[in-house]
Amino acid sequence: MARTSLRVKAERKQKFAVRQYNRCPLCGRARAFYRRFRMCRLCLRKFGLKGQIPGLTKASW
Repeated sequence: MARTSLRVKAERKQKFAVRQYNRCPLCGRARAFYRRFRMCRLCLRKFGLKGQIPGLTKASW
């Protein structure tokens, strides 16, 4: 889990636009962030398996 201070820092508007970075609003993870779903890969997998993300299905081949 990310520290609370880093989550708050990421939500604030930065002085310069290039300093902004994405962080998962659910768990606070900064890496492996999917912009399309606005969450990290771990939360995406968890909610996708539960069927809470419309249009997302688990791939199998």
